[in-house]
Amino acid sequence: ASPDQIQVQQFDYGAGGPRMAAAPEATAVPAPAMEKAADVAGQAPAPIALRTDFNPLAHWSPAVATDAQGRAAIEVKLPDNLTRYRVTVVAVAGGTQFGKATSAITARLPLMARPSPPRFLNFGDAFELPVVVQNQTDQPMTVDVAVRAANAVFTAGNGRRVTVPANDRVEVRFPATTASAGTARFQVAATAGKWADAASFQLPVYTPATTEAFAVYGVLDAGSVAQPVIAPTGVFTQFGGLEITTSSTALQALTDAVIYLVQYPFECSEQIASRVLAIVALRDVLTAFQAEGLPPAGDLEAGIARDIATLQGLQNADGGFPVWRRGQESWPYHSVHVANALQRAKLKGYSVPPEMLERARNYLRTIENRFPDWYGEDARRAITAYALNVRKLMGDADPAHGRRMVDEVGLEKLSFEAIGWLLPVLSDDPASATQVAAIRRHLLNRVTETAGAAHFVTGYGDQGYVLLHSDRRADGILLDALIGDQPQSDLIPKLVAGLLANRKAGKWANTQENSFILLALDRYFNTYEAQTPDFVARIWLGEQYAGESAFRGRTTEYRQITVPMAFLAENAAEAQDLILIKDGQGRLYYRLGLRYAPSDLSLPPYDAGFTVTRRYEAVDDPADVQQDADGTWRIKAGARVRVKITMVAPARRYHVALTDPLPAGLEALNPALAATGTLPQDPQGSAGTRRYWWWWGPWYEHQNLRDQRAEAFASLLWDGVYTYSYVARATTPGVFVVPPAKAEEMYAPETFGRSGVDRVVVE
Repeated sequence: ASPDQIQVQQFDYGAGGPRMAAAPEATAVPAPAMEKAADVAGQAPAPIALRTDFNPLAHWSPAVATDAQGRAAIEVKLPDNLTRYRVTVVAVAGGTQFGKATSAITARLPLMARPSPPRFLNFGDAFELPVVVQNQTDQPMTVDVAVRAANAVFTAGNGRRVTVPANDRVEVRFPATTASAGTARFQVAATAGKWADAASFQLPVYTPATTEAFAVYGVLDAGSVAQPVIAPTGVFTQFGGLEITTSSTALQALTDAVIYLVQYPFECSEQIASRVLAIVALRDVLTAFQAEGLPPAGDLEAGIARDIATLQGLQNADGGFPVWRRGQESWPYHSVHVANALQRAKLKGYSVPPEMLERARNYLRTIENRFPDWYGEDARRAITAYALNVRKLMGDADPAHGRRMVDEVGLEKLSFEAIGWLLPVLSDDPASATQVAAIRRHLLNRVTETAGAAHFVTGYGDQGYVLLHSDRRADGILLDALIGDQPQSDLIPKLVAGLLANRKAGKWANTQENSFILLALDRYFNTYEAQTPDFVARIWLGEQYAGESAFRGRTTEYRQITVPMAFLAENAAEAQDLILIKDGQGRLYYRLGLRYAPSDLSLPPYDAGFTVTRRYEAVDDPADVQQDADGTWRIKAGARVRVKITMVAPARRYHVALTDPLPAGLEALNPALAATGTLPQDPQGSAGTRRYWWWWGPWYEHQNLRDQRAEAFASLLWDGVYTYSYVARATTPGVFVVPPAKAEEMYAPETFGRSGVDRVVVE
């Protein structure tokens, strides 16, 4: 078929005239464009057809026979896309004659409305929604354009009337602001006489640039408890509030830790595996975690299958797993950790490809041959112990290897994590009784203990980063091991108390700590919560009765009452007592959480281990980007902008994540980001090649360019000055809040630094 032989007809709206789909969640005041339809028809306004079918494949015919003249005609009903389609025809005659030809079809309407929204919004943004109105006829059109939205407010009216010349287009802008965090839904309609078009779209509206949250956890065995509540001032009343959550199981207290793992923004192999470990371990009690921000249990279950498929795509030919993508070097610790997650998922009934698990098992069996030469002995022993632990979980126990480690190396030279991983391998092996007794004495002699809590202190020196070491992880590993070996040990409740006391905002410091501690606490709560609950919890806030919750029998259900921030703000001048009363037998666990967003979105830079600054620079014309005296950046609409982040690491840093949120009015263009680093000489002078890889490449090992932010990661970062840059285009006019650029150690997030909040005006 040649281009002039393809016929394209107008879209047929069918009998009854144009139609419009149902309105979004909230309906705006009808705009003049809607009244126009009534003027033409002389009756009530007729709705406008909303395009909904955007299938990119318009047609597929696997076999079509030609007629006697060698011609074939196919009738195609195009989807609702207004675009250019490519038509490809492959012809076969007999077994020796073949041919192929391509052509194109352009689908269009006489009148087209094309919204050009940004990819996302931040709460607090003020933007202009561009709508391009296109006239495809040979006569000028007077067009009425209308918009409406849910979770967004149009600040200068919902309708416009414009004249569009023949075969031309006009841009119409509708100033708007966000209403609250969540999802904003929009509809755009245009009408001119008998012609009309409509489109819909939705945008995520992210939380403000700065949010703050505090949570208090407690346990009530009998009587009542009073907690003073002072409402914050200078906050957005549309966001946050007081959350009161009650439960008859302490698993409720783990809500924030589970949410942290589910919502963790980075996805290396370890972080995916840690998420799988936590959700798989808590599979039977996921209904207890339906708190705000956590997907439903069904979505979490489906997420496990996706995560397993992602890990399968990362697995290298040697059976190990890299940090970021297949083909990179397999990291021994990451490989063992992923194998742990896969085996636990299999034991809980999830589908794990057998060949994937077998390759991982073979890698673990030869783990001692997998270490790079520069790995230290402490790191090698700990990872080997972890591999033995996972092998036992796989049904491939090797206690003889564990005994050799204890006898040949000695407990003094084994880290507490290595001991915690070895104890389950040896504890039920009669031949290992001597080693198990020695481990028990060693732990009792080395624990740091107070009247109410206990913890262990361990470390690996400079090489702790190769096995993602952090302080609290060892406590979780040893707690799990002791519950299995000595369930009556007095040390167990003290370890639990120490772990719960070390939470910040309801969670632990990083994905490693949260995953291992959740595994241990899940086992603890399932082992030691013996009393059957039968009680009623009643709640008052000041003089106001907030509600009550009854717990009868064993259940993982929880009850949550949310007091909106708008209500709290009415009584912000004085403190009110939140009173909880329990009547009946059983233990009441409660969480009192307060979330809010300061109305002053300015946030100064902060240095707690990194110094981070951010600049916007013009690419094509220096006049495209200017900075006002107050720090506000002004960018010309349509201009290309180079975003440059400067990060200073005053000392060696491990597992660094650098993130830069984009203004909603900018869209990143170039995935080939440029970065340079200025580094001092290695003081030791004899490091392996891994320490020097950045001399011929960027300082980061992996990068992501997302709709709302850019990210770069490095496993080991020497002290120095680093820059990271990418190119974006200013696409949407408006005034946008830009959260700070931030650098952090993923496994020690208290080591971080951020730039200040910026304000970007696209004009």
